Amino acid sequence: MTNTDTPSPRTPLLDRVSRPSDLRNLSLEQLTELSNELRAETIHSVSRTGGHLGAGLGVVELTVALHHVFDTPSDRLIWDVGHQCYPHKILTGRRDRMSTIRQKDGLSGFTLRSESEYDPFGAGHSSTSISAGLGMAVARDFAGRDNHVIAVIGDGSMSAGMAYEAMNNAGALKSRLIVILNDNDMSIAPPVGAMSAYLSRLLSSKSYLNIRQSLKQIAAYFPKPLEIAAKRAEEYTRGMVTGGTLFEELGLYYVGPIDGHRIEHLVPVLRNVRDSEANGPFLIHVVTQKGCGYAPAEASADKYHGVTKFDVVSGAQAKSVAKAPSYTGVFAKALIAEAAADEKVIAITAAMPSGTGLDKFGEKFPTRCFDVGIAEQHAVTFAAGLASEGYKPFCAIYSTFLQRAYDQVVHDVAVQNLPVRFALDRAGYVGADGATHAGSFDLAYLGCLPNFVIMAAADEVELMHMVATAAAHNTGPSAVRYPRGEGIGGLELPERGTPLPIGKGRIVCEGSKIALLSLGTRLADCLKAADDLATRGLSTTVADARFAKPLDADLINKLADTHEVLVTVEEGSSGGFGAAVLHLLAWSGRLDKGLKVRTLTMPDEFFEHMKPEDQMLAAGLTTGNIVATALKALGVESVSADEKPVRA
Repeated sequence: MTNTDTPSPRTPLLDRVSRPSDLRNLSLEQLTELSNELRAETIHSVSRTGGHLGAGLGVVELTVALHHVFDTPSDRLIWDVGHQCYPHKILTGRRDRMSTIRQKDGLSGFTLRSESEYDPFGAGHSSTSISAGLGMAVARDFAGRDNHVIAVIGDGSMSAGMAYEAMNNAGALKSRLIVILNDNDMSIAPPVGAMSAYLSRLLSSKSYLNIRQSLKQIAAYFPKPLEIAAKRAEEYTRGMVTGGTLFEELGLYYVGPIDGHRIEHLVPVLRNVRDSEANGPFLIHVVTQKGCGYAPAEASADKYHGVTKFDVVSGAQAKSVAKAPSYTGVFAKALIAEAAADEKVIAITAAMPSGTGLDKFGEKFPTRCFDVGIAEQHAVTFAAGLASEGYKPFCAIYSTFLQRAYDQVVHDVAVQNLPVRFALDRAGYVGADGATHAGSFDLAYLGCLPNFVIMAAADEVELMHMVATAAAHNTGPSAVRYPRGEGIGGLELPERGTPLPIGKGRIVCEGSKIALLSLGTRLADCLKAADDLATRGLSTTVADARFAKPLDADLINKLADTHEVLVTVEEGSSGGFGAAVLHLLAWSGRLDKGLKVRTLTMPDEFFEHMKPEDQMLAAGLTTGNIVATALKALGVESVSADEKPVRA
């Protein structure tokens, strides 16, 4: 049986829910049954489309309880990251569009402000929910409103410093904010049972909080040392019972832990916190199981975090046959080869070992592989410390996630000229993950920094050589960027890469009238464009720049001197490689002599989720666009619908 043959689950209660207000009058027993139906619907939906599954299954009961207790969308409900938001989408009027999720013109895989009033804050990167929620809470206070603000953050997201910065500020400001810590890393254990539920209800109840407030007011009349001692005694007593001392020290009133899969435990506590008259932020510790209620997900090592289409009965995922090795896999192979030859090679990732290929590196060199959690800032400065002591750290971080550590890249690496190596996975468009995960800006934000060497691989063999180049380059920082997905294919990979001459590109095919200068994997399209132009009688040179910094000035000047048109092509934003080439040509005076230069980059807009090939077409970075751009520069009109120059 395939996933397309799986019948839709029976969902009589869920069929009556078109918006969260439809949940408000349901009994606890009905909410439990609704949760079962919502879980079945989520599994069925994702089986047909692929997407994020495990995180959503873990918060089904929590989602139902939150929308039952709180008056969303007037009460603001913020989901950190958004991997866990599929049940939320189903309950908030988007059930009939779940078959479009992560597809062109369909629903986003994350929360998205433009998609629904029930998504008050979009999130693709983690650990932002508490900061955003605090901002909303303070705005509410300024406006004199009384709505609630709830931020749901996962335990993994708590590894980022931003979450602690936000909690520290929330504790100091004393605005009403409710933080739900979704703890899905621990199993449901006895401490999260009936006694814990009872204590959580007691400690969040109005009577307890009123007594606590009264005692605090009385204590205020004591001498200051006694007042402080009384306050800490109460906090530590509760901390010994509930385990929330850290959060109490940050100024949040801790409640929990609570079994996140028991509606009868969740709803009373959420009501107590909602109705509390106490000032300041609350943290409710909810323990859940990622993938809960679906055996294949529960048994999976990553709890079915991200899946392709799958068969509901067996859990078997539909896997396409790879035609070429993935760039991520090639990077791992190259780095393992370097580490085998040099014991000073160290690998660092920020909570993405499998996504960056470092899980394979860790199997070979477990003591030389570090997963620092969702903490890109720490990862970069940690690497800088290693480099300062003569080691060779490789920071394997998605291009979009390295943005979070830009200050550390500038001050801790570039200013000190430390040889930290950055492996920028997912550089360029990323398809269904949309704008938040696209690696659009690394060429621009790294290219402006002194001391950097920046490389972009045109194919998988080039990637191996560039990893070797980075390992050998020990006089400053370097970066190599490469896209998501498969390589070119049909290429024989060496056992180990060979270092390239720094700042030197290569001529791939030589002509005389048009020059196409590619950086990265657009080289294949440039070669196809050259063939097309040749059929029109236009002799075309194709060059692979290899380096965005330092530029190969000799190569670029030669192309400018011997061709009528020069087109640069890159899968990056404006302000990157093409801008650097124009700068070089302007200062050499070559733009004063009639040379026609065009720069093809990502357009100045964010593209939401669609297939990578659709994103490339919309961006104007395909073969037809390259041909049309060259023809227009020569004053020749295009003849094909796909031949649209991007720039006017």
